[in-house]
Formats: sequence, structure tokens, C-alpha cells
Amino acid sequence: MKKLAVIFPGIGYHVDKPLLYYSRKLAGEAGFSVVGVPYRNFPKRIRGDEKKTRQAFETGLSQAEEILKDIDYFEYDEILFISKSIGTTIAAAYAKKHGLSVRHVFYTPLVETFAFVGEEESLNNRIIVFHGTSDPWADTGALAQECEKRQIPVHITEKGNHSLETVNVRKDLAELEKVMEHTRRFVNN
Repeated sequence: MKKLAVIFPGIGYHVDKPLLYYSRKLAGEAGFSVVGVPYRNFPKRIRGDEKKTRQAFETGLSQAEEILKDIDYFEYDEILFISKSIGTTIAAAYAKKHGLSVRHVFYTPLVETFAFVGEEESLNNRIIVFHGTSDPWADTGALAQECEKRQIPVHITEKGNHSLETVNVRKDLAELEKVMEHTRRFVNN
């Protein structure tokens, strides 16, 4: 069985930061070939600026298209997209544009991500979401509402920021372990 995992990082959250580093290792342990999408050259200071956020999305999606253009997805039995922040929007849009049947791990997604999530993914346990209640990039209520509407499981980190971290290192390490255990189960499902 051929399996592919594609990692879509955030703007400042690259593949060697904890959430993506460990989820990438989990995917590899589960037999997935892993490909990263190292896009770059995003606009600066985009939070709260709708125009710059849209520009960042378009920049990332365009680069993802170029980076992933030689992959023949139809040779894989299973495809997993692991993404963070704006990478969740890029991953969901990319999958929708290409008509791909993928499973998604969304770390701290933007609410805009759900505009690209189809009924097939959301109603068939093909998405898992992780969010922190102190994430300035996504309102907890709006995100929870989107997940509830689509029956998507969401794992909440109380007082977690956009990296699912708090000011307490021990709590962060324990939370990272929980997040990775949920991720491991999802990846291996």
C-alpha cells in the first residue's frame, strides 16, 4: 500500500517546529512517504489585514502548485495532508482544486479554511482539528461552530496560543504529547 503525507507549514511555523516535526515523524513511522511544501516570500504583518492574508494565501497556493506539480496522486492508496495555520487553508484549497480524497490534520486552522472543506471530508472522519483558546488568528467560538456544523472533532488547548503553547513549559510539553497521541491515532486510522 502506497501512502503519501504532504506537510503544509504556516508562515513562521516551518516543518522543524514541534507540531510539524513530530507529526512528520509519526507519518513516516506509519509508512507514509513525506513531502514538505517549503513556500516562502509571504507579505509581512498580515494578521488583521484581509488583503495581505488573501495575498499570502495566493502566494502559498501558487508555490504549492509548483512544488507539488510532479506528484501523481493516483498512484497512492492513501493521502494525508498535515498543515498549520495558513497552511490549513492552502492544503484544503489545493485538495479541493485537484479533486483529491485526502485526510487532513489541521493545526491551528484559520476559520477561512472551512470554506474549502467538502462534505465528504467532514462527514467521514477525514479531518481532525487542534486549536488554542488564546489563538489570536482564529476565534474559538467561530472555529468551534464550523467544526460542529461539519461534525469535525476539535481538540482544544486551554490558553494555548497559535502554536498551542502557554506560558508554562511543563504544561506545553504535556499538551504536545496529548496532541501527538491524537495525531498518531488519526494517522494510523
